[in-house]
Amino acid sequence: MSDEIAKLKMHSPDLTAQNVERIAALFPGCVTESTGPDGTLRRAVDFDLLRQELSDSIVDGPQERYHLDWPGKRQALITANAPIAKTLRPVRAESVDFDTTRNLFIEGDNLEALKLLQETYLGKVKMIYIDPPYNTGNDFVYDDDFAESAKEFLAKSNQMDAAGNRLVTNTQSNGRFHSDWLSMMYSRLKLARNLLTVDGMIFISIDDSEQGNLRGLCDEIFGRENFVECFVWKKSYGGGPKEKYAVTQHEYILMYCRSMADLSPFALPYDPKKVDRYYSGRDEHFETRGPYRLKPLEATKSMDARPNLVYEVQTADGEIIRPQRQWLWGKDRVLEALANNHVIVIRNGDKVTLNYKQYLKDEEGVERGEKPFSVIDGIYTQHGTADLSVHFPDAVVVQFPKPVALIRQFIQIALSADPNAIILDFFAGSATTAEAVFSLPPEVQNGAQFILVQIPEETPAGSPARKAGFPTIAEISKERIRRAGAKTLEGESHPDWNRDVGFRVLKIDSSNMADVHYTPDATTQADLLTRVDNIKPGRTAEDLLFQVLLDWGVDLSLPITRETVEGKTVFTVAGTALIACFDNGVDEALVKTLATRKPLRVVFKDTGFKDDATKINVKQIFKSLSPDTEVKAI
Repeated sequence: MSDEIAKLKMHSPDLTAQNVERIAALFPGCVTESTGPDGTLRRAVDFDLLRQELSDSIVDGPQERYHLDWPGKRQALITANAPIAKTLRPVRAESVDFDTTRNLFIEGDNLEALKLLQETYLGKVKMIYIDPPYNTGNDFVYDDDFAESAKEFLAKSNQMDAAGNRLVTNTQSNGRFHSDWLSMMYSRLKLARNLLTVDGMIFISIDDSEQGNLRGLCDEIFGRENFVECFVWKKSYGGGPKEKYAVTQHEYILMYCRSMADLSPFALPYDPKKVDRYYSGRDEHFETRGPYRLKPLEATKSMDARPNLVYEVQTADGEIIRPQRQWLWGKDRVLEALANNHVIVIRNGDKVTLNYKQYLKDEEGVERGEKPFSVIDGIYTQHGTADLSVHFPDAVVVQFPKPVALIRQFIQIALSADPNAIILDFFAGSATTAEAVFSLPPEVQNGAQFILVQIPEETPAGSPARKAGFPTIAEISKERIRRAGAKTLEGESHPDWNRDVGFRVLKIDSSNMADVHYTPDATTQADLLTRVDNIKPGRTAEDLLFQVLLDWGVDLSLPITRETVEGKTVFTVAGTALIACFDNGVDEALVKTLATRKPLRVVFKDTGFKDDATKINVKQIFKSLSPDTEVKAI
């Protein structure tokens, strides 16, 4: 085995190459080698053989089939799969509780962000909520370059630093009005699906402009069988003087899941007003099960007739009670419930029947929930404006933000089966999703963490937001999270709450690695002589750490500590998850000290060792002292 330290690749995954690997695993004979334009050998799919393997399932040529198509769709898929040489650079000055918070705010193009998150958060996000541009004719869409090859995209992505110039207005005079919007959404939703847990779910706000197209798009990406609900949100209660015809009072929220077979039943917390109104009964089970309400044990007419549910019930005093049609429960269950005082006799004049007690909590003391309604009423756009004005009382910095209560409802649906969840919003806007997480009930607050992504879209010149000192939407997002977090801390809180209202700001930028790392063939001898290492000037050790976390697929929200060991700066991520040292002059004494800590992973700078002997011995030292440690270099 070679003692050479393996190098990290330092770019986002090539999803096309991963797809070829999947085909190879299923049909190894269909994957061969071919010569690329640059003369190098690469793996390729023999589609003739693959067609033969799937001969009974191929739809060929112009045969009719049901699918959603538009100009640019194929290029959008290429764009989604292409790797990029970008990174996330931490910005401590704009963060809150940087070292300990589990929340992330990523500033930059959300397509690039989704690519960068593919390895670290693959299959780990429980819930996604997005409020994308509605394509009304005045919205911005992301001007993705769909004509580039994967190689060109990778090269270009390492040279473009300004994300703000990727936004263009998608006007109705544009001949590709719907196509451009679909292409923008297609590539992003394809990548977003990869991040969902097997029981994960996505909620997408939309209006009538693209609701039909979005439904078809999601059917294709998530599978029509994984459609859960189309919620109708009654967003306003007033008239519409500007409406020419009917007054539009609603929007939609499409809900899809990753896998319907794995989706757990979900519910919303019971409305406290309903508890006060309906759950008034108390008995000897109150301490564990709380109050109860009485409900008829008689089955309704909508229930199918079942002879085994038609029987007489004899009470303790010998009275016989018969159902008018049939009971809801079997006889054994009813008799047991009578004995335990869970079913009682109700008399109304000459009529005698049975009622059962529906307790607020189950036998374990867990409070019951209620199924959400497909029509959402009582939460209006005005509430969203009021939520934002609490933090920005002097200016309307964003028009028509979504209400906190609306997004909180969807988060609670996602958390109802498991309170430990990552919430992702990659069209963050004014960061309502972050405040919705902060406003969750105490019993689920500790388990929820968010990842928000927002491009630094400029606020209009002369707008209230610009006058208030916010040059971009991203600046509004971050300031709202800061103010909402501070306000949350002011109120009463559960004693066990971790009080995490912080967030790490990470900004998308070109790779920390110099171009020679990605295009060594194009590097001249003069370039090599002027470079001591392959890291760009001005990049910090913490910059390098976060690119390593991305490349290695390590959770970006894990706690980070910085310490001095043997005179060198050492970063420790979550104790032993990863140890990194990017200083020069690393000697065997430091390597041995780190090896005794037995980390899962350790990384050094390739040019950072004191001498060649140290570099050669690193793997042997870890093999001897910590054989399970993965050792790499950049």
